[in-house]
Amino acid sequence: MFVDLSTPLLLVLFAAAALCILAGGVKMTGQADVIADRTGLGEALIGGVLLGAATSLSGTIVSLTSALDGRASLAFSNGIGGIAAQTAFLALADILHRKVNLEHAAADLVNVFQGALLMFMLAIPLAAWLGPDVAILGIHPASFLLLAIYIMGIYASGQVRNDPMWTAVDTEETAPDEPDEEADEFPSTPRLAAAFGGLMLVMGGAGWVIAGTAGVLTDRLEMSASVVGALVTAVVTSLPELVTTLAAVRRGALQLAVGGIIGGNIFDTLFLVLGDAGYRAGSIYHAIGKDDVFWLAVGLMMTAILTLGQLYRQRQGPANIGLESMGILATYGAAIAIQTLL
Repeated sequence: MFVDLSTPLLLVLFAAAALCILAGGVKMTGQADVIADRTGLGEALIGGVLLGAATSLSGTIVSLTSALDGRASLAFSNGIGGIAAQTAFLALADILHRKVNLEHAAADLVNVFQGALLMFMLAIPLAAWLGPDVAILGIHPASFLLLAIYIMGIYASGQVRNDPMWTAVDTEETAPDEPDEEADEFPSTPRLAAAFGGLMLVMGGAGWVIAGTAGVLTDRLEMSASVVGALVTAVVTSLPELVTTLAAVRRGALQLAVGGIIGGNIFDTLFLVLGDAGYRAGSIYHAIGKDDVFWLAVGLMMTAILTLGQLYRQRQGPANIGLESMGILATYGAAIAIQTLL
């Protein structure tokens, strides 16, 4: 379908799909915050599961469509590159939250737990890449393991929230997770859920357009699929996370901001599961190159820095942001330079 279109038209479609993703992300933030208040599940858990999965839907479609087209590198780097980009977005949000370091104010055990869970899940595809090329029904065992750990991790996150064995020390800068007074001004919960679901469908359709146009443009412009996946489609499909994070910080829903990023990143690891299932030439983990695995290592490093920052809980750092935010941005900037300049 997209192969027959001219390059200018492909660029227009790509930009239009990006705008749809951006607009959908803006609307979803307020709805997710209200759902968190009405269900009593909390901003961190709703951000990590519902908002994280919903805003990642367009990226899911990109990875699956790319894998079905036989573009293993684009499918893999889109998911892994999105994890790096979204973590960098959280550091940008810290810059905007001038009162105190975001990771200090948004202290929540669920977010710390999910940060550790994400590092564990990112280590699995690395081990699969280094291990033997095996498959069950055309799918590598690592993909089944990722899915199982995701399900168990979400269940455990709920247990951590409901019956925490550790608690963060509250300070005068800690932002409590309290229901917003304007929650009652929104439509009924069923209507709110229906609107949320409708936005998910729109963003999924936009993701399909992104995947189709990006694949054709990669071939026509003779660009690296790894670079396009990690720095173009990943960033574009991560725009909802940028918007929702900044909007959540402005609303004072700090746990939702941090939880949405970490939860979205955890969900993004499932891109690899879908990509492996869609890639019919064998295991996707053995069809990728070193450039793709490079972004996997970058995602691991950035997640480790973020998790350490949540544990350290520095109140103020250089330039009025936390040291972990500086480390995250420095790591991401260095990774981009290495991939594009060297």
